Amino acid sequence: MQTFSDLVLVLMVFVWLAGDPVSSLRPICDLRILDHFVREARDSEVIMRGCRGGCGVMKSYFVPLTSVNFAVGEQKGQAEEVQTGLSLLVRALSAARSTVSSSPLVSTLDDNISNMHSLSQILHSLHLQQGRSTALSDDSASTSIQTQEVSTLPELLQVQSSFLRGKVRLLFSAAPVCQKQNH
Repeated sequence: MQTFSDLVLVLMVFVWLAGDPVSSLRPICDLRILDHFVREARDSEVIMRGCRGGCGVMKSYFVPLTSVNFAVGEQKGQAEEVQTGLSLLVRALSAARSTVSSSPLVSTLDDNISNMHSLSQILHSLHLQQGRSTALSDDSASTSIQTQEVSTLPELLQVQSSFLRGKVRLLFSAAPVCQKQNH
């Protein structure tokens, strides 16, 4: 999975920056990239559900709520919520990774962490956050979003998949810069 993710990221960079190597990040609006990350999260969930050894210690992980509020219309607020949610997922996945002893499972979690970082960069490319930007390492991130607690790795990966399919997809598909490119 990691090789494909690396290839996708390299291709994204070449496609979006082709012809202008000194430009800032150009928006990436192709939802097939997000679909790839969703599939990887689902595959990881299946792998973790079938784990028999070296699966890590069961503990609590705080992750973002995945319910989507369609009434919220402020793009900047949604972007901050998604960025903060990605940060929470990275922290939870990193904590889970530290408890896993099986090399294939460590690799699976590394792939998911890498995907969350990539999505954060894609979000940045959409230029939705003109003001304060929530970095993935920001310790205050968990205070600005509603969270839920999960206690197993499969639950954590299910939340990741749901978050990507819901809040992240909604934000990317409604981004003004993507609307302009689609017309």
